[in-house]
Amino acid sequence: MGRIAIALLGFLFVAGMTSCSSTKPNREIRVSVADQKMALYENGQPVRVYGVSTSKFGVGDSPSSNRTPIGKMRVAKKIGNGLPPGMVFKSRQPTGEILRPNTPGRDPIVSRILWLQGTESKTRNAYGRFIYIHGTPEEYNIGRPASYGCIRMRSMDVIDLFNHVPEGMPVNIDKGRLPGEARHQPLYVYSPPPQPMSPLKQYGPMRPSQGQTSVASNRRSR
Repeated sequence: MGRIAIALLGFLFVAGMTSCSSTKPNREIRVSVADQKMALYENGQPVRVYGVSTSKFGVGDSPSSNRTPIGKMRVAKKIGNGLPPGMVFKSRQPTGEILRPNTPGRDPIVSRILWLQGTESKTRNAYGRFIYIHGTPEEYNIGRPASYGCIRMRSMDVIDLFNHVPEGMPVNIDKGRLPGEARHQPLYVYSPPPQPMSPLKQYGPMRPSQGQTSVASNRRSR
């Protein structure tokens, strides 16, 4: 009887380990090439969905292919914390130039960079290929493949993502569609914080009380 109990406990232990190893992470970024969308998952549920743009050359991880790698990765480095939206980067360094969305004739990396590193064999070249999630001034291309391998986002979207994920965050890029709960969720839309109203705007200009004349009305123009 004792041997049966020990064998049963061993079986349950192995089954539990197998189940844990195959469970998807509670926090991760999922990118769908088919949908041209990204979902941020917290506790296994999508909390944000963004529009993105993957490579116009298709998918793959071959060096110099300009394709978007498919598979598992992680956020290796975050670059640009606190910089203003539209800040231009060159070799991952801010240049001081700031571009507005859809500035004609310009297509640099802007706003934020999340540098990806592959965590399996089919994404092993991602880090050395400088595959990023980053902001783009060409926001009119979001929602269709237009990049040279990276995952492009609107500036305010990539800033929001940057503020919500740590380095080491798992990233999974897939050719297929997002799960239904993410696919049908509205895209994130940035809402600027409300500006406090000044007293003059809120209550209007002060008027002299009855029987008083303002100083300005007694002055003559010169």
